[in-house]
Amino acid sequence: MTTTPLSERLKIVFFGLRNSGKSSLLNHLFEKEIAIVSETPGTTTDTVTRTMELGKLGPVAIIDTAGIDDTGDLGELRVQKTTSTIETADVLVLVSKASLPPANLEKEILKNMLSKNKKIVFALTFADQESHPSKLEWAKKFSFALIDNIHKTGILDLKKALIDLADQMDVEITPVEGLVRENDLVVLVTPIDLAAPKGRLILPQVETIRDLLDKDCGVLVVKERELKYFYDSLKIKPKLVVTDSQAFHKVAADIPEDQMLTSFSILFARKKGDLSFFLEGVQALKNVPEGSKILILEACSHHRQADDLGSVKIPRLFQQLIPQKVSFDFARELPPREKLREYFLAINCAGCMVTRAQMLSRLKILKENGVAATNYGLFLAWANGLLPRAIAPF
Repeated sequence: MTTTPLSERLKIVFFGLRNSGKSSLLNHLFEKEIAIVSETPGTTTDTVTRTMELGKLGPVAIIDTAGIDDTGDLGELRVQKTTSTIETADVLVLVSKASLPPANLEKEILKNMLSKNKKIVFALTFADQESHPSKLEWAKKFSFALIDNIHKTGILDLKKALIDLADQMDVEITPVEGLVRENDLVVLVTPIDLAAPKGRLILPQVETIRDLLDKDCGVLVVKERELKYFYDSLKIKPKLVVTDSQAFHKVAADIPEDQMLTSFSILFARKKGDLSFFLEGVQALKNVPEGSKILILEACSHHRQADDLGSVKIPRLFQQLIPQKVSFDFARELPPREKLREYFLAINCAGCMVTRAQMLSRLKILKENGVAATNYGLFLAWANGLLPRAIAPF
């Protein structure tokens, strides 16, 4: 892994009306032709994502979107995509022509985003023309930059306005934040099975190793078959054992009962989502109504193996442990709200490939529609009789 993954970058989303200069601004920001620029309305038909380092903000993803006023059947789909991208942004950049008064659609979306506590910066484009007084008055309530895309001025002002938000950002915690101290020893159990990527570790394992090294801890990485041999050979007791959730049963059997134990998936339930809400979802497993529908939610695309965790192992365990007959659906995105309300419970993956803002947006929609939720690791801990032990470290 040579670059910061998108899931660990702040998402800065450019949005605005068609032909407001979003794509030109993106090109000038990166000093190269990234997005197609044209005077034809609706040139940007899908999101364009590029990454960069931005001062104190660190690694960020800059996302250009289709115009919020797009029209027609395809335009409506583009607006839906833009809206969903805006919803999960960490920072919004409203790109608007300085020469025109605020449009009602701009005001409406801005009001909605402010109600959700989104961080907002104005990029007032077409600054080579005379600015409209009402647009300037509106923008002065926020951080803003005047952008002249013809002469490529104002770009540094926009960067500074974004960097100045650094101290206000809700930065994701690291995997083991608050769980370890300097010189602690942590054992990581990483099975190498059919689902493991060839020659590599999965992202949660890599991030956890790096986090422990950054915190000046010792790290012992073993497969589940070698755990007992190496654990029994240790002269000091590990502060924590972290395992792949699928190996919970064997790992728990091979270490003392008083050894702190959790899983990578549970670390990421706290890092990416809402651990308390997920635990409420575990409680819901005690009262599953007959005929319930269960939604298995993943956050990334991967090739499903014959014994896939989400589509095979979890449904099989569920049916073994819960007497009520249920049905399962599998998805990588939330269904429409009318369909979503049909589900009793959503079981989420760890979410390592999405940002915390994306996962919290998903959980918010589940809450609003009365759908309980948990995640893979917590479900497997419950299934193996390892709750509350698996959350004791927190």
